[in-house]
Amino acid sequence: MATKTGNILVVDDNASIRQTLKLLLPMHFGKVEAIASPTTLIATIGTFKPDVVLLDMNFKTEVNTGNEGLYWIREIKAIAPDVEVVLFTAYADVELAVEGMKRGAFDFIVKPWDNTKLVEVLSAARDKAQNVGGGSSRQAKKTAEPKQAPSGMFWGTSDAMEAIRRTVEKIAPTDASVLITGENGTGKDVMAREIHARSSRSAGPMVAVDAGAIPETLFESELFGHVKGAFTDAHTDHAGRFEQANGGTLFLDEVGNLPLHLQAKLLRAIQSRSIVRVGGTQPTPVDIRLICATNMNLEQLVNEGRFREDLYYRINTVHIELPPLRSRADDILPLAERFLADNAQKYHRLVTGIDDNASRALAQHRWSGNIRELQNCIEKAVIMSEGSQLTVDDLQLNKLKQSNFLSQFGFYTDEDEEEQVRRAVSQCRGNVSAAAKLLNISRPTLYAKMKKYGL
Repeated sequence: MATKTGNILVVDDNASIRQTLKLLLPMHFGKVEAIASPTTLIATIGTFKPDVVLLDMNFKTEVNTGNEGLYWIREIKAIAPDVEVVLFTAYADVELAVEGMKRGAFDFIVKPWDNTKLVEVLSAARDKAQNVGGGSSRQAKKTAEPKQAPSGMFWGTSDAMEAIRRTVEKIAPTDASVLITGENGTGKDVMAREIHARSSRSAGPMVAVDAGAIPETLFESELFGHVKGAFTDAHTDHAGRFEQANGGTLFLDEVGNLPLHLQAKLLRAIQSRSIVRVGGTQPTPVDIRLICATNMNLEQLVNEGRFREDLYYRINTVHIELPPLRSRADDILPLAERFLADNAQKYHRLVTGIDDNASRALAQHRWSGNIRELQNCIEKAVIMSEGSQLTVDDLQLNKLKQSNFLSQFGFYTDEDEEEQVRRAVSQCRGNVSAAAKLLNISRPTLYAKMKKYGL
């Protein structure tokens, strides 16, 4: 009989669950400890030294959203990065369990659980913690290795992307300012990095800034830096993003969200190619290549007096308009396969393909969130998959369609955007991370929009 190894720590406030697991798990593992509250979790890790923590997502507090589980994943990984975390969750919290895996959890088990599957998952997590082969329980059932994730820019086969590729080949080696536009999720940040990688500045830094998410009071300090004593919390000199990007590329995302008075300060720095730190007096020269991006129609904003015309022409030496994914139908499946390979490796899943029904569903779906929506869909499907191929059930496209509040047409009116933001924040019960994911935007961008609409 094989020697039982591994220390398993169960954290669950349900006494009957703790009692059941205290009977089941010792038949398969070396030591098992169970505690009712995460308040003693950190201390118990120090004394019990578990290989695996089986962590409930919710505890008996006033808030029952699973956020406690996400919080404790972070705390465990901070003090004991080699300890594997398996999440214990009700079916209704599967979305949060998936988010937990993205934050470092090894896997999750849905209550009520199957004993065999629970032991398999905990055994695989123990093996990984002890460096005895690693991998998830689903790996134990297969022998193939996951395909290596492809890297680099995916140009696809559409005429529009081929024209963009030729443009990038011509302008990337220059220092011309580039404006990248397109709907949310079309890959503007990826395109910016591709231009930088192909430029003569590729050995230098690329500094990315979500310009629309910087609080107005911190805009100058963030972009131009400050000197010690410039304001209350300025304890040391600080180099801003312009200086950090010196010799490389500065990427300003969401530039269309900047208010007019901040646009003037940005224009001054671009024109002079120098900055003055907040609290300082001496200009500092900066050598940067500027790339900007927005999902807004800047020409329309110029006509409405909401964006400076002189700034528009400064940042728009070359304009690249990225097409929506729905106009690149032939690229959907190749992109999905790339994302599958990437996430199969990332999450230790031996998913090797997409079945025919799922492939047809992907091709027919209207990807209003574009490449980012497709990427999120495949990431979640890989995590949820039980087999070697993704199925229609894994994709959950009907649920995705119902919950996607993104504009179908590319540019929001303020009224539409405000309604979408309010609905997302309400549906996610104030969880900013979840709402940002639902809207396919970054957390800083969502914070900026919430401030804009008084949420």
